[in-house]
Amino acid sequence: MIFTAVLTPAEEGGFVALNPETGTTTQGESIEDALANLRETTELFLEEFPVPKAGAALLTTFEVAARA
Repeated sequence: MIFTAVLTPAEEGGFVALNPETGTTTQGESIEDALANLRETTELFLEEFPVPKAGAALLTTFEVAARA
């Protein structure tokens, strides 16, 4: 199965990895580590919970007013 991975730099270093289809989240010191950890986390999730409906994730942006 193919899933989506969203990687963002972590404040303390490394990367945070999110799979939006399952909601699984993890981290790693490098992009490769974060993806490997996300793969493992998602596999463990799928052992306990049903496979989510197939379909591509929709990635969009939205604006939030900043407060001073």
